[in-house]
Amino acid sequence: MDFALTEDQQMMVDAARKLNEKFVQPLLDAHDKTRGLPKDAVLSVLRRAADLGLTGARIPEEGGGAGLKMLDYGLIVEQLPPSIMLMVQPHEATTTRIYFGGSAEQRERFVPRLMAGEIVGATGSTEPDHGSDPRGIKTTATPDGAGHLRLKGRKQWISNAPVCDLIYVTCRIPDGSGGFTMGRILVDRSETPFETRELAMHGLCQAPLGEVLFEDCRVPERNLCPESADTARLLTITWLANRPAVGLMAVGLAQRALDMARDYAGLRKQFGKPIGAFQAIQNDLADMETLIVTARLACYHALAAIDRGERANGLSALAKRYAVDASDKAIALAMRIHGAMGLSRELGLEQLARDVRSLTIPDGTPGILALIQGRELTGIDPFR
Repeated sequence: MDFALTEDQQMMVDAARKLNEKFVQPLLDAHDKTRGLPKDAVLSVLRRAADLGLTGARIPEEGGGAGLKMLDYGLIVEQLPPSIMLMVQPHEATTTRIYFGGSAEQRERFVPRLMAGEIVGATGSTEPDHGSDPRGIKTTATPDGAGHLRLKGRKQWISNAPVCDLIYVTCRIPDGSGGFTMGRILVDRSETPFETRELAMHGLCQAPLGEVLFEDCRVPERNLCPESADTARLLTITWLANRPAVGLMAVGLAQRALDMARDYAGLRKQFGKPIGAFQAIQNDLADMETLIVTARLACYHALAAIDRGERANGLSALAKRYAVDASDKAIALAMRIHGAMGLSRELGLEQLARDVRSLTIPDGTPGILALIQGRELTGIDPFR
């Protein structure tokens, strides 16, 4: 087992760091930190992300994508701010779902433009009353007999919603006998206008997040994705890699906090010497590094298992849950090392603290992830 990065992996990491330094961070700094980025900024991010292969990471090279291994994808994700990756990752997941689960015509119409960053993609699953249980979804697409479906319902907590051009919507479809079947439909905003509302959040405020209202929207039947036994599985597979990737977003925040705390411990003096000379401070720094390294390795382990084709449901749940919690603790220690300065907005640690806590929810809450891990350990399904 070799933990050293290959030459190619180091080049990917260096390219992502350079992109962050030269383009991403200046872009974030130039915009209101309390609002989601405007659409033109999001599109510029997606175009730059396309250069790293992030907009088509899981799409094979023969399909025009990057065909990245998930471990390599995670290495890149860790180098970029979560507020950026929470635009890119939902966009990429939407593209992946259309590529593997859409019709040939849908792939031809949407996937190249999504991968090029010409349009913004989103996935609409969560609803105001239903998040972790997709069987409770109420959004309904009813055929009108004239080549369209009438889409009615509401989606909430949808990444990219305020700026998206295309949304992959999970809905229910009447089966003609009084029941419903689950379906997926692509709603192209240029032909089917829909309403969105941006949601103000505790952290990661520059990543556009919102609510979507479909009020009797007419969607062409050609936009209904073909259903197969693998449709629901496709959603699960994309979540598997998303979870440790979100964990690595948290690790990236915690690493920044550790770097700041270590530097401060060498500069700040009390009782005639740098505070880094005191055992309590060294213990806090050691605890921070331990939390970060173990979180990073848990996420790498899950992504590598996915690359090997293993069933990684439990590992991916473990990685995300542990990494976000560990990173939260590490950032809290960094704030403590900085004393009162750690609470100031000027320093930025309080923003890291808000941001990392906001990562507990996307792609599975801690409680749901624990149940997924428990199901894998016991073989007993806690959801049914």
